Amino acid sequence: MTTRTTPVPPVSTLRSRFGTDAQRLDLALALLRGVVGLVFLAHGLQKLLVFSLGGTADAFAQMGVPLPPLTAPLVAFVELIGGAALISGFLTRLFAGLLAVDMLGATLLVHLKAGFFMPNGVEFTLTLLGVCLALVLLGGGRYAGDVLLRRD
Repeated sequence: MTTRTTPVPPVSTLRSRFGTDAQRLDLALALLRGVVGLVFLAHGLQKLLVFSLGGTADAFAQMGVPLPPLTAPLVAFVELIGGAALISGFLTRLFAGLLAVDMLGATLLVHLKAGFFMPNGVEFTLTLLGVCLALVLLGGGRYAGDVLLRRD
């Protein structure tokens, strides 16, 4: 019995179908911003609407986060506003930097003692930290609101 295989087009053909390297990079940055922005937006909303700021501050206190009455609302609003900013691409580098600091704090203060793997380890916060640092370095790309502000 013989099997038929569909020939795979050469890489150069695939590249030309999806634009130039710069166009693919801009699209990749938009996808990255959208997905990671949604994650942060959801976590900010969770801290505000599900747990409440008081509940978040109590949880922060139990986890050993310093100054919970101050850090809980700060983190909640950085995640909420920063997530929306990443999705829209406005002030990408600024909010990616703030979110990177947020994830560095979460990694060092809360998750490091649990090791690497989920559910409580550093793998998720470390991934978000890496993405945020990449966005600080690269900016939001051509499909970001930053283009309207000429910041990118």
